[in-house]
Amino acid sequence: MVDNRTTPPPLGGSQGVSTPSVLARVGARVREERQEQGMTAKQLAERSGLSARFISQLEGGKGNIAIGRLEQVAQALDTPLESLVADPVVGDIKQAIYSVLRGRNPDDLRRALTMLEQLLDVDRPRAVALLGLRGAGKSSVGPAIAQVLGLRFVELDQRIEAAAGLRLGEVFALHGEPYYRRLETRCLLALFAEAEPCVVALSGGIVHNDEAFALVRRHTTSVWLKAGPEDHMARVLEQGDSRPMANRRNAMAELRSILRSREPLYRQADVRVDTSSLSLAGVVSELGSTLVPHGWRAQ
Repeated sequence: MVDNRTTPPPLGGSQGVSTPSVLARVGARVREERQEQGMTAKQLAERSGLSARFISQLEGGKGNIAIGRLEQVAQALDTPLESLVADPVVGDIKQAIYSVLRGRNPDDLRRALTMLEQLLDVDRPRAVALLGLRGAGKSSVGPAIAQVLGLRFVELDQRIEAAAGLRLGEVFALHGEPYYRRLETRCLLALFAEAEPCVVALSGGIVHNDEAFALVRRHTTSVWLKAGPEDHMARVLEQGDSRPMANRRNAMAELRSILRSREPLYRQADVRVDTSSLSLAGVVSELGSTLVPHGWRAQ
């Protein structure tokens, strides 16, 4: 039987895999993985969409296999592509770990990841940081997602008020924005120095504080709670805050302008959730599931 598919470029680019040991290693790993799963070569060929002759050549160390075809084989075996071509020692260890974890439920996987991180002293993010304009939903989403993740919730502005001994309005009125931004950076550094991680709600304008925003990007998993300008305005007014409209005939136009200027910076966040299109429960559910790949998991 001849594999009549168009032959793609060989693994490794135009040079192909020229080292016999690499071909032999890939073939041996494919054969071992197939046999471990109780799969015949014919079944692997059918599942991967490749010919039985090709699988035979591959397992015999004679198949100058293209990366696309090797990926098909890996998918058919439900094994990571890199495990088929890795260094023998490292590959064996990774494959052993993968074999132990295969078929485990999500709770077991989370516990395994936690233990591995503790064993290897992995430096994890210090916080989940919520970004967005006033009215994005930080104060409502923050406590809810913190509860889901088993973390404490912190409003950075409350830390700033405590450090200044003043309400925010008084901080701006008496000392101006530069003073507020200095306190913002100082309080953020203090927060990241604490042993216990957290979910922290940040000011809408922290993206214009270069030093503080650099700390956020370096030490947190950042989340942009994205909302339309109408929702921002409505939520702030629902909270009883009429300042956005006070003595401002073009308040909505100003808000749109601020949102437009900050959007490129908010887009630098690791995660984005649209709070205009989802309920609070929906936002928390989506955010909870999204944060797992970033190293955060429910307790």
